[in-house]
Amino acid sequence: MIGVGSMGGAILAGLRDPGVAIARPIAVTTHSAASAAQFAGAADVTAVAVADDAEANRRAVAGAGLVILAVKPWLVVDAAREIAEALDPGAVVVSVAAGVPSAAIEAVLPGGIAVVRAMPNTPAHLGRGMTGIAGGASADAAALALVQRLFETVGQVLVVPESQINDVAAVSGSGPAYLFYYVEEMIGAAERRGFTPEAARQLVQQTVLGAAELLDTSGEDAAQLRRNVTSPKGTTEQAIFVLQDAGWGELFDRALAANVRRSEELEGNSPACRPAGSP
Repeated sequence: MIGVGSMGGAILAGLRDPGVAIARPIAVTTHSAASAAQFAGAADVTAVAVADDAEANRRAVAGAGLVILAVKPWLVVDAAREIAEALDPGAVVVSVAAGVPSAAIEAVLPGGIAVVRAMPNTPAHLGRGMTGIAGGASADAAALALVQRLFETVGQVLVVPESQINDVAAVSGSGPAYLFYYVEEMIGAAERRGFTPEAARQLVQQTVLGAAELLDTSGEDAAQLRRNVTSPKGTTEQAIFVLQDAGWGELFDRALAANVRRSEELEGNSPACRPAGSP
């Protein structure tokens, strides 16, 4: 794994679960010595800081069958270029960066290296992640299957064409942030109804956790579960009417569209999408 930021850290935490059956140790590179130090003494991870060893990334990928690029989007192509000659023939390179098309990565790698894009989310840290994966032109069914098996160790996986990977990022990749924002706003509303911050947090967080568990275990879809709580002419119905009048459906359409639009803007700035000779 090249880079251990927020998303890379979530994936790595899930992969380190003792119940996950993968080859170990996992070779990891970080930017700073301080970041690498957190893995000192770990039997399942070997971490080296690029600041301490300019060859760290190339050393890390030597002999690896699967390499995860978990650096910032604007660094992905440079990272791929750096490790290109050190990759074993037949290696699979996975990018978890939004807005960087597989073609941009394939362009700097030697032939025979498969590129797969993956859009996980932070619940991978708990083994409850949702990951969308899409193969680039260089990825065959075996490469996709390998990446799918890897991410299935930290949650569920959906295989999509690359044309849909930005939509996956908008729905599930960013989805936890939307839910956390909902919780923030509900806590604020509860406080304005007179509850203390502690009581408001307890009311909202336990409600969300319980509802999520019910959605996961009941066998009923969200619409039916909502109807189960919404008695005709009851109190819940009045609140639902307010939310429907506010146009929640259209609001979510706009939010996801804005998310996808930003991914497309990032793609437009990637090397593979720039006209020849442009900076």
